[in-house]
Amino acid sequence: MTPKQKPLIHLPLDGDCPIVTDAQTSKEDKQEALRDYDTIRRSIEYLTDHWREQPSLERLSDHIGLSPHHLQRLFTRWTGGLSPKGFIQAVTLDNAKKILDQSASVMEASFEVGLSGSSRLHDLFVTHEAITPGAYKAKGEGLTILFGFHPSPFGKALVMVTDHGLAGLAFADKGDEQAALSDMYSRWPRANYQQDDEATRPFAAHIFTPQAWQQEQPLRITLIGTDFEVRVWEMLLKIPLGNMTTYSTIARHMGKPKAARAVGSAVGRNPISFVVPCHRVVGKGGSICGYHWGLTRKRAILGWEQGHLGGNDI
Repeated sequence: MTPKQKPLIHLPLDGDCPIVTDAQTSKEDKQEALRDYDTIRRSIEYLTDHWREQPSLERLSDHIGLSPHHLQRLFTRWTGGLSPKGFIQAVTLDNAKKILDQSASVMEASFEVGLSGSSRLHDLFVTHEAITPGAYKAKGEGLTILFGFHPSPFGKALVMVTDHGLAGLAFADKGDEQAALSDMYSRWPRANYQQDDEATRPFAAHIFTPQAWQQEQPLRITLIGTDFEVRVWEMLLKIPLGNMTTYSTIARHMGKPKAARAVGSAVGRNPISFVVPCHRVVGKGGSICGYHWGLTRKRAILGWEQGHLGGNDI
């Protein structure tokens, strides 16, 4: 080994000490290797324990006591190219698959009981009504929609309401607010839009505050779509918190077992993200896929829900 080469380190999986394979390695290099190992060990331990919260690189670096840049480089080198963010995504996906496997029978049962006599459609205690097909075909003509942007655990939320209740919920990263608004405009292009943050703020507070989710005060929502889309969205409302299902399962319970692709399209067109939980639909093998507002945000929402469920906040 040349003087400039670094010692080879074995990263153990069972908590034993790292093995320095070059007996001639300097004391300083050994100490550096041990420090690096301890940093990686603590990082992986933290991310494994807090994956539901989807911690940022900055949050991890604050916990570890290194700059984000230094920690990113060290973590990526030790894991063979996997970043902290990539590690969180891998852990989230693995847990999502486990949840899907464990909840298959629960999911079937939840579809069987359906909406039978209860206003508690899901964890948000939602009550809903659908706009007539004629109003949908008129592309929102004659409909007044108030909108406002508000903070949420998953980025800035675009909240849209009508006289009947919540009609739209979208997400936007910083600088993408206009794109999110244009996307929602395109769904009902003939509607009358008015920005009114005061009118939409109570809806945002209700949606993102689990303590406010009360059966006696249900969140009113308005479903505006085709007959088929509304039927799919109503099926989504039956998916309990902490559970997931697949496009094919929804299609089967709608009596259209060959319509999984059409179900997927309708799920993608869901205008009320999070509240109508399209994020709880995954691929047949449990893969996290197909979210209109980004897969990273979908993973974050699933992690947030699991975190609250585990902490008995919901």
